[in-house]
Amino acid sequence: MFPTPVANASAPTRVAYKVALPISLVVWLLPLIGIMVTSIRPGSDLAMGNYFGVPSSFELGNYLTVFQNTPMGLFIMNSFKVTIPTVIGAIALSCLTGYALATYKFKTNLWLFFMFVAGNFVPFQILMVPVRDLTLKMGLYDTVTGLVLFHVAFQTGFCTLFMRNFIKALPSELIEAARVEGVSELRIFWFVVLPLMRPAIAALSVLIFTFIWNDFFWATVLVQGTHAMPVTGGIISLNGQWVAQWHLVSAGSVVAAMPPVIMFFLMQKHFIAGLTLGATKG
Repeated sequence: MFPTPVANASAPTRVAYKVALPISLVVWLLPLIGIMVTSIRPGSDLAMGNYFGVPSSFELGNYLTVFQNTPMGLFIMNSFKVTIPTVIGAIALSCLTGYALATYKFKTNLWLFFMFVAGNFVPFQILMVPVRDLTLKMGLYDTVTGLVLFHVAFQTGFCTLFMRNFIKALPSELIEAARVEGVSELRIFWFVVLPLMRPAIAALSVLIFTFIWNDFFWATVLVQGTHAMPVTGGIISLNGQWVAQWHLVSAGSVVAAMPPVIMFFLMQKHFIAGLTLGATKG
């Protein structure tokens, strides 16, 4: 049922694994390395056709140029304005809904859970037109608020699935004992369940932060103006502004990718603990 561990595999398999692993890693990292090298390459190299060779000089000033000549700072700030409230809103709602679906037994429990899960399987392209029309009617089109509300609504389904399964794996005796003592449901959730959910909250926060920060589709569908455009959509405007200056576009792409990478490394311990907690339970 499960693959044989590499340590227990045959000698040829172990050799093939040791050879294939670094090759796969290099192939996977090659585009990223190419973008990073291009971001410090002078524009003259690209004009002369030196796309993949060693840069003639290292131009770290490309990063400074991106911030000086473009609204990159505003794009990054808009991404934070969209991402942070979305993470807080989706996590808060999913903790409550996950607790209710995991601890209460009522007739519509399964159907409610199905509704939360089913929303994750609807292709975004199908929803593009109705969602855009809805934001126009509500006066939320081309605003940070509209983008936040949309992301919270759609991310809550996945977060509820995650939180419900996590709470389901917690010892039910803790909740039952608190109920026997007459503790209210709100206090049980706040003082008993929520402290145990910290690893799951940390792991889910990293995932949702990465999902929303890297969102490109809805950033271009629901936002047009620079005043509310996240950084993923703003990179396209850099491409239009600098048609041939790919070194500057690459520098902007590297800057846009840094926040989720930094957050992952800061939250790495909690992220791994949240994903593996309960993995060995029967």
